[in-house]
Amino acid sequence: MLNKKSVDDINVKGKRVLVRCDFNVPLKDGKITDENRLVAALPTIKKLVTDGGRVILCSHLGKPKGEPKPELSLAPVAARLTELLGQEVKFAADPEVVGPNAKAAVQEMKDGEVILLENTRYRAEETKNGEAFSKDLASLCEAYVNDAFGTAHRAHCSNVGVTQYVDTAVVGYLMQKEIDFLGNAVNNPVRPFVAILGGAKVADKLNVISNLLEKCDTLIIGGGMAFTFLKAQGKEIGKSLVDDTKLDYCKEMMEKAEKLGKKLLLPIDTTIAASFPSPIDGPIEVSVVSSDAIPADMEGLDIGTETAKLYAEAVKSAKTVVWNGPMGVFENPTLAKGTIAVAESLAETEATTIIGGGDSAAAVNQLGFGDKMTHISTGGGASLEFLEGKELPGVAAANDK
Repeated sequence: MLNKKSVDDINVKGKRVLVRCDFNVPLKDGKITDENRLVAALPTIKKLVTDGGRVILCSHLGKPKGEPKPELSLAPVAARLTELLGQEVKFAADPEVVGPNAKAAVQEMKDGEVILLENTRYRAEETKNGEAFSKDLASLCEAYVNDAFGTAHRAHCSNVGVTQYVDTAVVGYLMQKEIDFLGNAVNNPVRPFVAILGGAKVADKLNVISNLLEKCDTLIIGGGMAFTFLKAQGKEIGKSLVDDTKLDYCKEMMEKAEKLGKKLLLPIDTTIAASFPSPIDGPIEVSVVSSDAIPADMEGLDIGTETAKLYAEAVKSAKTVVWNGPMGVFENPTLAKGTIAVAESLAETEATTIIGGGDSAAAVNQLGFGDKMTHISTGGGASLEFLEGKELPGVAAANDK
């Protein structure tokens, strides 16, 4: 699955190249509020332009559910890409995506030119991987490049279906980087390998916990999911978030760790409050107690100070660290201390540090540690499935080397 042809392995001069990007950016009043995903796509686009390809970009944006919604048009993306690339990115405004505008624009293309198609999810077949739309997309190009890791765990027309009708299907630089970092971290890590899992629910990470226990040397658990583990150990967790249906699973995982000789670290103290903050970033009164002494009328909302030290210590000797999920309610400054402590310990280590997308990526970036990490994944769901050891359809569809 990991040995895929990339844009470096093909000759695109004079060829029409369809590139699946991840331009699913946040918009407010028609303005892009975070352009990280656009910037991340530039190296692949520039490479194809420099090599004389005729570059046709496509992406989804939001969830239009198969109908044209003006507020989810990619027009603002074309305008901003034009500025970022320093050359015109023509926008093909067809409600059916591959329509008269797109076909005419592609017909007239010269080497090194770039056009952007309308939101692929304007077509209902996109998310169902329908044959007609896959063929429409393939009809525009002679080669296909997938550079959208964020949707790699889904089998859609624009990332999987289209590859059945194009001989050349390769990955872009962004996708290659994800495969290199996430794939190698899990399948071939430099040891000691420490995995840190946080976030709210155990249910979201069942297979990740099990798979990582087999691969890592130390597994650190924080966030809301830690309380189900603590309760499984017979500890009083008060009003903390818990999934009672997963208590047996947590016991199994603790036994598995012991049997495999792996360290499984759980919080030894907890930051507690009377209730969840409302608003989420509002003032809140907290105290720190031992993890086996949470009062019945209080709930845990972050790891405590001693736990933060314990986790930071565990990271110090690591050579590879993968982190997915915050340690507490990081959106609140009072309850972000655990997540900050872990981020700081990763920033200071010499290890290869890989942040699985989603909330952990948001936390690391918001807290100002983004540039200190080796790699921050661009896909939340996709990186989780990678960590589970699953095959991602969008990666599998590319040609093998």
